[in-house]
Amino acid sequence: MEQKQILQLIAKDVAIKPGQADAVIKLLEEGNTVPFIARYRKEATGSLDEVQIKAVEDRYHYIQQLEQRKEEVIRLIQEQDKLTPELEQAIQAATVLQRVEDLYRPYKQKRRTKATIAKEKGLEPLADLLLEYRIDALEQLARAFVDAEKVANVEDALAGARDILAERFADEAAIREKIRTYSWKDGVLVTSVKNAEADEKNVFEMYYEYEEPVNRIVPHRILAVNRGEKEEILKVAIQVPIDRVLMIMWKEWIPATGSSPAIAEVKLAIEDSYKRLIQPSIERELRNELTEKAETQAIHIFSENLRNLLLQPPMKGKYVLGVDPAYRTGCKLAVVDETGKMLEVTAIYPHPPKPDVAKSKAVVKEILAKYPITIIAIGNGTASRETEQFIADILNELETDTAYVIVNEAGASVYSASEIARAEFPDLQVEQRSAVSIARRLQDPLSELVKIEPKAVGVGQYQHDVSQKKLTESLTFIVETAVNQVGVDVNTASASLLQYVSGLSKTVAENIVKVREETGQFTTRAQLKKIPRLGAKTYEQAIGFLRVPGAKNAFD
Repeated sequence: MEQKQILQLIAKDVAIKPGQADAVIKLLEEGNTVPFIARYRKEATGSLDEVQIKAVEDRYHYIQQLEQRKEEVIRLIQEQDKLTPELEQAIQAATVLQRVEDLYRPYKQKRRTKATIAKEKGLEPLADLLLEYRIDALEQLARAFVDAEKVANVEDALAGARDILAERFADEAAIREKIRTYSWKDGVLVTSVKNAEADEKNVFEMYYEYEEPVNRIVPHRILAVNRGEKEEILKVAIQVPIDRVLMIMWKEWIPATGSSPAIAEVKLAIEDSYKRLIQPSIERELRNELTEKAETQAIHIFSENLRNLLLQPPMKGKYVLGVDPAYRTGCKLAVVDETGKMLEVTAIYPHPPKPDVAKSKAVVKEILAKYPITIIAIGNGTASRETEQFIADILNELETDTAYVIVNEAGASVYSASEIARAEFPDLQVEQRSAVSIARRLQDPLSELVKIEPKAVGVGQYQHDVSQKKLTESLTFIVETAVNQVGVDVNTASASLLQYVSGLSKTVAENIVKVREETGQFTTRAQLKKIPRLGAKTYEQAIGFLRVPGAKNAFD
């Protein structure tokens, strides 16, 4: 595919101009990052944002894979001496991988199939003769192919010929495309119960007897059905009116007029071709396509949820009391100062099974008297409602201006057990680290949440049902764009935060923190040039997203 055509395809898919696509591709190939291009190369791209630039990058990578596959397929067919100019032209004109695979299917090296076995028995000439429809005495013709060692009788000969034709029909790219289109248009997704006992909470009850047109089913139902099938609770199939499919195939291979006895044999081969070879294959393709579309939409929703969490307004400059609610193990409390430094941790037991409300209230009141706390962050997990009421009662008794906020604690337990948390608070228990994290999330959500693997933040109902590779890539991109949108204080940022800055790797981020700890705070951004493994290109990509508050140079 020529570069001009590639640019036109990308431009159409992303809804931009070909010149913009060209500019983005060139900038990416020069080693520039998506955030850098979005912010500092607007004049070249026509002010495309991060999402559009990422879409260009993703589409370009797909086309590169497509072109590589075309070259490979052409080479493989050429090695068989079966490549014609028409076939090569058709392969080169393909704009999706599925089309390339359809064209390659007849030439693909197959395992031993019914057709290959029949060919080994010398029955391919009989199959060819059946398609010529010039047969008067079918049985007599087939008898000529009976062989004491390989073909037992006339029926075996005809069955073998039908097997060859069935595979030949199934490999026809144009017919597969017609059937695929028809199946998408008129197919129905049908689900039924396989093992109701395994569905203890009746989560999938609505799908025990359910059907919906393939082209109308909404993404979240696809993910639900897939989960039910994976858990062996549901049976799932795509049903297509077979009569219409057979008509499509008959029109291609059965003559409009004539009464050759071969017609009945070819019709049997066509029906077998569809039921045994085409239908299962097309159903897999449609299921994969439905799943891919559902995953794409779900990942988009998960990504937006994460973006909203990361970009919550920070509440900096305030002492915060973090509360990690629980019943049996008690509520963990953590006090952090305005910089996020942990000052004190403790535990109280205001809830069953062994509540000590009076002592718990006394502990909280003592903390509020000891520190200038103006806000309390309560995690939204187990016992959150009861803890909220408990804290509200205390604040009413004190008649104080101190307020409380319910904080999303998703992923806090993951953070508290992580290497980052252990390194930061080696002397604290896991639950105590969670309380610190909850307090810091209120102060600076972005800085705290980047310490957690994006998937662990808990951004959607079906996040474990989608491609984990695609989910990780999308969520990581969201974190990167959020971090670079906000910018980073190079003197306070953790390595976890710095590694998401444009151009910086995890190693370089750790080197920045190490140098800062050894030599003190940076006073200019230019000092970063001395950081190990931070070269000129990395400096160019990162520097616009790093800040040195209080620096003499206003641009820093």
